[in-house]
Amino acid sequence: MFNDLFLWEYILITLVLTHVTIASVTIFLHRAQAHKSLSLSKFVSHFFRFWLWLTTGIVTKEWVAIHRKHHAKVDQPDDPHSPQQKGIAKVLLEGAELYRAESENEETLLQYGHDTPNDWLERKLYAGQSYLGIIIMLLLNVILMGAAGLTIWAIQMMWIPIFAAGIINGAGHWWGYRNFEPTDASTNIIPLAMFIGGEELHNNHHAFSSSAKFSSKWYEFDLGWFYICILNALGLVRVKKVAPVPVINHQNLAIDIETLRAVINSRFHVMSHYARDVIKKVYLEEKHKLESHKWNFTRRQMKLLIRHYALLDESAKQRLNKMLDESQSLKVVYEYNLRLQSIWQNKTASQEQLIQSLKEWCTHAEQTGISALADFAETIRGYRLQEV
Repeated sequence: MFNDLFLWEYILITLVLTHVTIASVTIFLHRAQAHKSLSLSKFVSHFFRFWLWLTTGIVTKEWVAIHRKHHAKVDQPDDPHSPQQKGIAKVLLEGAELYRAESENEETLLQYGHDTPNDWLERKLYAGQSYLGIIIMLLLNVILMGAAGLTIWAIQMMWIPIFAAGIINGAGHWWGYRNFEPTDASTNIIPLAMFIGGEELHNNHHAFSSSAKFSSKWYEFDLGWFYICILNALGLVRVKKVAPVPVINHQNLAIDIETLRAVINSRFHVMSHYARDVIKKVYLEEKHKLESHKWNFTRRQMKLLIRHYALLDESAKQRLNKMLDESQSLKVVYEYNLRLQSIWQNKTASQEQLIQSLKEWCTHAEQTGISALADFAETIRGYRLQEV
């Protein structure tokens, strides 16, 4: 039927088929099932289940359980596919094998695979006959496109193991840029997150894992979110949660429960703003004063002040400590950074105690004599959450 097409037409068909698979993974498996940030209509949900059965043989419960365990144990020894633990080459080249091995761990499925489809079709067909779908896909491709269909089927079978199991799980914790500083090594691979449906924005996702939207900066584009917006406009998807967006009310001077909630719920934004408005400014001031006789100022050096201390190796820690010893101003803003983080890390304090801690932080910061820090303390007083 389609065995006399031009080469570019076969390439286009391949890209469309594999892209539907990517969309199914990011919208259904990842955002809707694993993190429950979306509610899909029965029609859309079943289409994605059916398509993934045809093109990947993925069992929803297994994928969801492994991904949830990844978040629970991220970059720790029990992480199923951390390049920080297993090596980047292992995850890039053998990501599918790591997934397959973890899918046989009954404890993982029991602990993390809850609240996934368990109807008759799932038990008897999608999970019970998980390889039948890809065999049917092979037959359909060959019948419709002849020998070219076999090649397209092979590419379909490699697409998720290479791009999801390999590149996202590997490169997404190894190379790239970071908007936020969670305690894991997650990175954004590229800002135009189109080729893998938005999954390229992996650092954003780890900072706000329950958000249906992965893009954060104005220059980032999450293709999966674009599709979700279309489905939402058609009434086929309901967005349950997106990342909190802080706004600054400069008229507000009193730190209250709303201030506290805004600071805690958008803490990664707070630390990103602190890095930009305090650490960077003080660093550049110290560079101007001390570069001629003390420091070799580089962007890499400044990042030591921003990166979570647990992610620094011994050499980086030594360079950081040397920098702090040589600049009292940087030492102060670095310590205030840690003190601010300790407020939301305190799990036993009452709301009143946390509000008091935040008030004291702002008061003391304003008294340091460091203008960038004092200005940031004033900004903190105006933090509110924007409804999105």
